[in-house]
Amino acid sequence: MHQIRSRVSLSILVLVALLPLTAFAKSESEPIARMGGGGAAIEWAAPSVEHDAVVMTVLLPDGTRLQREFKAGTTPMFRLVDIGGRAIDGTYTYELRIVPKIAPSVRQALAAARQKDDGEAVARIQREAGLDQSTVQSGAFSVKNGALITPNAEEPRSDAKASASRTPTTAAATGHNPSIMDVVTADDAIIQGSLCVGLDCVNNESFGFDTIRLKENNTRIKFDDTSSSAGFPNNDWQLTANDSASGGANKFSIEDITGSKVPFTVTAGAPTNSLFVASTGKLGLGNSSPGLHIHITATDTPAIRQEQTNGGGFTAQTWDIGANEANWFVRDVTGGSRLPLRIRPGAPTSSVDIAASGFVGIGTASPGAQIDVRGGSDTQGGNGIKLAQVNDSTRWVERIGFSNGALNYDHFNGSAWSTPITVLSSGNVGLFVTNPTNPLQHSSGAFLSAGGTWTNASSRDFKTDITDLSSAEAACALTEMKPVKYVYKVDPTEHHVGFIAEDVPDLVATKDRKGLSPMDVVAVLTQVVKDQQRTIDDMKSRLDQLEKKQ
Repeated sequence: MHQIRSRVSLSILVLVALLPLTAFAKSESEPIARMGGGGAAIEWAAPSVEHDAVVMTVLLPDGTRLQREFKAGTTPMFRLVDIGGRAIDGTYTYELRIVPKIAPSVRQALAAARQKDDGEAVARIQREAGLDQSTVQSGAFSVKNGALITPNAEEPRSDAKASASRTPTTAAATGHNPSIMDVVTADDAIIQGSLCVGLDCVNNESFGFDTIRLKENNTRIKFDDTSSSAGFPNNDWQLTANDSASGGANKFSIEDITGSKVPFTVTAGAPTNSLFVASTGKLGLGNSSPGLHIHITATDTPAIRQEQTNGGGFTAQTWDIGANEANWFVRDVTGGSRLPLRIRPGAPTSSVDIAASGFVGIGTASPGAQIDVRGGSDTQGGNGIKLAQVNDSTRWVERIGFSNGALNYDHFNGSAWSTPITVLSSGNVGLFVTNPTNPLQHSSGAFLSAGGTWTNASSRDFKTDITDLSSAEAACALTEMKPVKYVYKVDPTEHHVGFIAEDVPDLVATKDRKGLSPMDVVAVLTQVVKDQQRTIDDMKSRLDQLEKKQ
C-alpha cells in the first residue's frame, strides 16, 4: 500500500519528525479571565482589564443561545439553573466580550461623527481612545451526566518507551524526559512511506491511507518562523486539534500564536458542507453547490445576523436578515424582534424601485417623481396609497387612488366604502359626487358654477319640516342683527362688512356659532321686505282713495 503512494520529499516532514516535543505543546496566551468551578456552575475570575461590563454568551449543544451581562465588580458566571436545569450533556461554547469604560466626551464625539457619516473620524476617535482593539475571550466547557466538568484540569502526556540508544545524561541536557533523546539529521530526510509523530505511535503502526499522523493526547502543529531580518514576515501560527483542558471543546483551529488570536475554528459535529468553497470561488454555507457568490441553505429560515456590540463606543444593536416560505424580512432583534421590513413571495417586479435620481417607484422601474405609484385596479379602483387604522372594534381605511381618469379619496368605515372627494382631469371637484359637472359640486346639490357663482342646494327633495317664516320672527331677527365693519386676522389689509356669528339671533345662527349662511339672512330680509311692501301697498291704496275724495 505504501509503495503506491507519491514519494514525499518535503523538508517540512523532517521538521515534523525532528522538532522537540515542546514544539507541539499548546501555545496559550494569558486569558482575560480564568475559568473555574464545576458541578452546577462555571465562573470566570474578575477580568484583568478595566471595564464597565462583561457580556457572556453561551451556546448550548441543542443550539440554544444564552446571553447575560455582568456589571463591573460582579463575577461572570454560568449556572445550570440559568437554563432551567436543562443539563444537556455535551460541549458548551462560550464567549466573554469586554464592554470598555468610555468617557462621556468620547461618546459624544463618536455620536457626532456617526451623525455626519464620517467613517474616518469614527476610526480616529476609536483609535485614540483604545477602542479599536476587540477584547474577546472564547472557549468551551462540557456537561457530563448532568454536571459541569471541572475545567482547566490538564491531561498528562503519555510516556514513550525508553530508547536503548539514549543516555540519561544527554537527555537531561536537552531538557526532555530522561528516557527520550532528540534525533538530529543535518541533511534532507526522505521518507518513502508514512510518518507517525507523537508519544502514542507504536511499532508496526497501521497507517491505512494516512501519510502523516499525529498521535497523542495533545496534537498540535506549530509554524515557528525564526525570520529576524528587517522586513521579513515572522508571525507564528499553529494548527490545533481539540482543547487540552477537561471540559474543553472538540474542535480544529488555526491559531495566530503571535497575535494571541484564533481566527478560524470548526467544532466537532458541524454538519457536512457547513463551509464549502466551490471551484468557481462561490461560497456555500450548508451546501456543496453554491449558485451565487454566497449561498446559504437551511431547512428553516436561512438568515444572517448583524450584531454591533457596545465595545466601540456605540449603542449595541442587532439586526437579522432572513427568508422563508412566508417572507423575506429584516428583524430588529434589539427592539423586541419586530419586523419593520417584509417582502412576500410573488411580489411583482419593481414593487419598490429606487432610481439613481433618488426617486421612488412603486410598481414602476422608471419613477418620474419623488414618489411614483403605478399599478392595476383593485376593488376600490386604481392604484394608490392606503392608510389604515385598526381599532378594537372598527377598522378605518383611507385611500388616495387614481382610477378612470379621476383622483379619488376613498374611506372605509368598517363595513362600506365611500368616496368623499373626486378630482377629475378637467379640474372639477366632487364632494361625495363621483362625476362632478361643475368646478366644485356637493352631493347636497350645492355647487360653484364655472362663472364663479355659488349656488346653494334648495330643492324640496333635500328638505323636510318646511313651514312659513312669520313676519314677527323675521322682524325680530332683523332688529337683533347688528351689521359691523371688520378685517380678518389672516389678512388685515382687506376690509369687510357683515355680522358676528356669536351675536346674531338664534333664527339665523349655526350650531357652533362660528359661521353664517347668507341664504338665512336673505330669507329674513325677504320676509321683512315683503311685509314692508304690503305696508307700502296698503298705504298707497289709502293715499289713492284720499286723493279721489278730493
